[in-house]
Amino acid sequence: MTTTAATFDAAAAEASDGGPVVVPVALGDRSYDILIGDGLIGRVGALMAERLPGARAAIVTDANLAGLHLDALEAGLEAAGIASSAIVVAPGEASKSFPVFERVVDAVIGGRFERGDAVVALGGGVVGDLSGFVAGVVRRGMRFVQIPTSLLAQVDSSVGGKTGINVAHGKNLVGVFHQPDLVVADTAALDTLSERHFRAGYAEVAKYGLIDDAGFFAWLEANHGAVFAGGTARTAAIATSCRAKARVVAADERETGERALLNLGHTFGHALEAATGYSDRLVHGEAIAIGMVLAHDFSVRMNLASRDDADRVRAHFSTVGLPTRLADVPGDLPDADGLLKLIGQDKKVARGKLTFILTHGIGQAFIANDVPPSAVTDFLAEAAV
Repeated sequence: MTTTAATFDAAAAEASDGGPVVVPVALGDRSYDILIGDGLIGRVGALMAERLPGARAAIVTDANLAGLHLDALEAGLEAAGIASSAIVVAPGEASKSFPVFERVVDAVIGGRFERGDAVVALGGGVVGDLSGFVAGVVRRGMRFVQIPTSLLAQVDSSVGGKTGINVAHGKNLVGVFHQPDLVVADTAALDTLSERHFRAGYAEVAKYGLIDDAGFFAWLEANHGAVFAGGTARTAAIATSCRAKARVVAADERETGERALLNLGHTFGHALEAATGYSDRLVHGEAIAIGMVLAHDFSVRMNLASRDDADRVRAHFSTVGLPTRLADVPGDLPDADGLLKLIGQDKKVARGKLTFILTHGIGQAFIANDVPPSAVTDFLAEAAV
């Protein structure tokens, strides 16, 4: 990313013709576009008719979002002559499970949807991850359309083709890479989010600044109020985040190198999610916020980064209302050894060696291989105090 605080311009993210902002994801013959704009859910039918002619739509959504957005989506599909059927799952992380996955697979196959038809994910990260896994394996791969309705999904989980479900051992440990054919991010859908879930998604926005764009993080420090309020600043933040992820995905689709940087905060964060049973005690973005603060604090402990930068990260997340400490997690957590066991199930572990995304400072994240487990345990024991 090359954006700086001096040149970052919120208005520049708006399409000059007043239409949606288009962010391309360059993957050769599997390239696709991310469309970002207000009121796009009702236009998905027309977009699918243009880009996936002849495809029917197996819509996967959750019970909450069905009441908010399903009618508009189905009306647009019908107007475009696209037959559809909706599969509704329960809201929450518990739907990223084998039993729910099996039920959705049965519904798609039982509905006689073919390989050229599309699984359409209408929802946040849970629905998108679950639906993408279904699309990736049913008939050895169906078409896939993402309609992310949460901020977290719009800037992160809907882009890049990672799909999957959780198991008792950890988060997202079963899944496939399966790129969507189209991502439609309707910014109006964010108005229906709770403040808690919008804040949680904001953690993933800030992540792109912390990885390698100190200017963007500085802009967020100055403009986070406008991002939360909506309008041009919100669109700019989403578009900047999507461009950042699209660039990384295009360079490293299967996460064999640079793409691992997108997991800043996730090694600690996923362990905390597992420790809290993937429950409302700690939603994903909150876990990642704590994880990113811990990654900066651990980098300071390892003499890799300055205390000033780590304190700045904690201060910004605190300002926007995100948790920043282990003590902020409601209820009891495992001790340091217990958390380390959960970290040991992280997907970045290679031949038993721990890999973390650490940092030399804001915007200077890097991949640290073979981190000593004893250093992590000592750090977590101190962080829990």
